[in-house]
Amino acid sequence: MAATSLFSCSMHTEMLAPKTLKGSDVLCCHIKSSYMEPGYLKSTCCPKSNFLSMKKSSKLEQMKTILQTDGIHSNALKVERAPYFSVGQKFQLDDVIEAQQFDRDILNAIFEVAQEMESIEKNSPGSQILKGYLMATLFYEPSTRTRLSFESAMKRLGGEVLTTENAREFSSAAKGETLEDTIRTVEGYSDIIVMRHFESGAARRAAVTAGIPIINAGDGPGQHPTQALLDVYTIQREIGKLDSIKVGLVGDLANGRTVRSLAYLLAKYKDVKIYFVAPDVVKMKDDIKEYLTSKGVKWEESADLMEVASECDVVYQTRIQKERFGERVDLYEKARGKYIVNKDVLKVMQTHAVVMHPLPRLDEITVDVDADPRAAYFRQAKNGLYIRMALLKLLLVGW
Repeated sequence: MAATSLFSCSMHTEMLAPKTLKGSDVLCCHIKSSYMEPGYLKSTCCPKSNFLSMKKSSKLEQMKTILQTDGIHSNALKVERAPYFSVGQKFQLDDVIEAQQFDRDILNAIFEVAQEMESIEKNSPGSQILKGYLMATLFYEPSTRTRLSFESAMKRLGGEVLTTENAREFSSAAKGETLEDTIRTVEGYSDIIVMRHFESGAARRAAVTAGIPIINAGDGPGQHPTQALLDVYTIQREIGKLDSIKVGLVGDLANGRTVRSLAYLLAKYKDVKIYFVAPDVVKMKDDIKEYLTSKGVKWEESADLMEVASECDVVYQTRIQKERFGERVDLYEKARGKYIVNKDVLKVMQTHAVVMHPLPRLDEITVDVDADPRAAYFRQAKNGLYIRMALLKLLLVGW
């Protein structure tokens, strides 16, 4: 994306109430200006403000840096950080909203930190890296792995958690409170907010509103960027590379925020080919196909799971999401059960290949697959802890 496009964005301005920030503690009363562009949303303190936050560097500069460094290649787990990844320096992003925010350089460095977090989890259970910090989890949709892994990540680093489950029913949203008002309130109690919402784009709205970091833990059929990060991390750990791989995305591709985010990240790597295997009613949407084409990523649609499984390094299965069909139960029943990973699929897969799934599963992977060493989905879920530990550490205290 040309750098000049940064200045063709729309601008939203609002007054933020005075608040005390951790780190470089300073009372900050400033105008927050949010720049929105097709790639992703970031914000920066208005340069005309008399009270600039010392905690946050210019997000506009961060956007320029990310755009300039996109495409840099280095080994995902053995990488020398670029100069702006030096220890103690601020993280390049203030929020995690969508997969397009990440370039290869940042991905590689995050994966290195995730490895450090794995060592901490195993060897230093009393870590105090995030002591004194509070994380709020706002989940308007059900979650097990994402919410608990974020809460576990925070606690394993010495931080504390404020949580609400099913916020759609058991928070003031049930009384009609707007998302913006909820965010303004909760940021007064916490240092970072992890939010899952039923509306695509809700995380963007929260990021515009908040003066503290927002992490998108899934926004309806939109995106799930932290899942995509842990997925790519898992592929690197399991396959040993991210370039020159073939990935089969199977199941509900129209509504699956995990596969959408994963496709965006896979486009960062060289010589990747993606196969889309889905029932007609939930085929991958054109925006992802067009994005992959624009990035030179090869893709094709197939109705033959067995053939795709025999070709791929990764078979990424997903659940047909009944909750996305509304009253069209007939369409759900038509899609469910069409593609199932079972022992017959394992027989045609290569010995180095793996089966992944964001979980929860229903019947789209049979339980007899679990015993096969190529079944990576529970290892994949555990990797989510390390990635989320890394993100919390980076967003709150930096490199």
